[in-house]
Amino acid sequence: MATEVAGPIQEEEALGKAYDGVLMRRLLRYLEPYRWQVVPAVALLVSLAGMQIVGPWLVQLALDEAVPAADGRLVALLAIAYMASAIVAFGLEYGQMLVTTWLGQSVMRDLRREIFGHLQRLDLGFYDRNPVGRLMTRITSDVETLNNLFSSGVVAIFGDLVTLLFVVSAMLVMDWRLALVTLSVLPFVAWAAIVFRTRIRVAYRDIRIRMARINAFLHERITGIRVVQLFNREKPDARRLEKINDDYLEAHLRSITYYALFFPIVELFTAIALALIISYGGLSILGGTTTVGVVAAFLLYARRFFRPIQDLSDKYNLLQAAMASSERIFGLLDREPRVRDPRGSRRRLPDPVRGEIEFRNVWFSYAREKDTGPEWVLKDLSFRVAPGEKLAIVGHTGAGKTTVISLLMRFYDPQRGEILLDGVPIRSVPQRELRGAIGLVLQDIFLFSEDVAYNIGLGNPAITPERAREAAHEVGAARVIERLPDGLGQPLGERGRSLSVGERQLLSFARALAFDPRVLVLDEATSSVDSELEAQIEEATTRLMAGRTSLVIAHRLSTIQGADRIMVLHQGELAEEGSHGELLEKGGLYARLHELQFAAAGAGV
Repeated sequence: MATEVAGPIQEEEALGKAYDGVLMRRLLRYLEPYRWQVVPAVALLVSLAGMQIVGPWLVQLALDEAVPAADGRLVALLAIAYMASAIVAFGLEYGQMLVTTWLGQSVMRDLRREIFGHLQRLDLGFYDRNPVGRLMTRITSDVETLNNLFSSGVVAIFGDLVTLLFVVSAMLVMDWRLALVTLSVLPFVAWAAIVFRTRIRVAYRDIRIRMARINAFLHERITGIRVVQLFNREKPDARRLEKINDDYLEAHLRSITYYALFFPIVELFTAIALALIISYGGLSILGGTTTVGVVAAFLLYARRFFRPIQDLSDKYNLLQAAMASSERIFGLLDREPRVRDPRGSRRRLPDPVRGEIEFRNVWFSYAREKDTGPEWVLKDLSFRVAPGEKLAIVGHTGAGKTTVISLLMRFYDPQRGEILLDGVPIRSVPQRELRGAIGLVLQDIFLFSEDVAYNIGLGNPAITPERAREAAHEVGAARVIERLPDGLGQPLGERGRSLSVGERQLLSFARALAFDPRVLVLDEATSSVDSELEAQIEEATTRLMAGRTSLVIAHRLSTIQGADRIMVLHQGELAEEGSHGELLEKGGLYARLHELQFAAAGAGV
């Protein structure tokens, strides 16, 4: 059963276990589509480990048989065999690296695609609680850590273990007494590895924490560079980054210090083992219980034995990082969206959609219920919009206007009540079908760093350049496109910042109209458009809204005086409704809003 992540994803400081069998088995499932490529990878690893015992064995034969017998031909053959084994080992290692790296990259491609697909299905409430920077870390840094695990970590650990098994077996077969002498330093090496593992674990955690802080700080300051420059915060922010950067440097230097100590210590114990081999082996040679070739082979085997131990201790850090990254990634993948398509029986909207909208006793809160109860943004809201009707929604900031639109689009689901489109509860309709029937223009315009044509059609093949150009012409965006060097093919840069706010709103309006929705929703869509452009939009929308249901949220009451009906929200409740004239006659909340706005406008003049 999938688990739900409660609250924001803030596990950067958590290290978790160095090895988690459940997580590892789940990771290995991603290898299933490539199981036939795994077989040769394992075969190459085992073969490469087997080649590690060939060289010392050939040296032993040369010193114990060829040299005493003065057999030059055998010495030459053994030398050639030694070179051949080195070449074969080179080929095996090259092939193994190619195969395992390809496997690692393939798995990471699949995992990255799965994470991105899952992120696209998650509800907006999830993004309200989780910073974009952390989610980017899941797809980039955490996935790259797992790539290192698959392409080098698991491979190296498995290869090192097999190498140790082969080398120890070869030593025991060759001379078990000398093998025990060689392995006598292992308890001390194990002690050093345990101490190193404990220290590097803490250092690694500190590095991760500080790197996360650097990423978060840089992401925020670069995104908000206009505010930073406007208020002359460059130097204070540079000092803050310097402090965070120094903390990261200190943690990194601490980890380097541990590595700088551990590897020489292992080299020291390796030297002690070699000294024991020379001393014990020399006495055994004098006593006639062993040979010069065996001692020489053991000197080579000892080197090949302690090198994997160094690698295994080093790979502990990588394994621990991979377990922490996989825990975060699977925590994200296991997070079920709160807004989901209906399971089982689904209902379809009428074809064509008529555009009748109805809210029935809707209650909604963005926050989860606490001991004191939820903070309701909408309270028992009920209203109906007839097909083809133009409904304007007004009210003070925080009255719940934008929330109505978010619920209609199913960005969120209400805690109580239901919403219907053409008499069909929208919870029972697939989200793709629901949102395909509604065109939305928001106050906060988002344009992609693609060309103009893409930003109008969003890659939909049904929206041809001709249709995009026509939609742009209908909303008065044609002159914006015409002044661009490449017209519809002009890239707009990040978030379309090469255009003014008003021009971006025009393109967003053209985007909504290009999809030919049955319901048009405008959320403060003309708030940043000058009077001339606003007049063009009003003229276009008057023509295009004919026969379509329209919901208009506007702060400026002058833009919605021609609406069929105006609905006034106050603290999440329906305060009053009627036409512009009717509401003015009532002298209620709408009349006060109208008086305040036009009084402010007169004062501004």
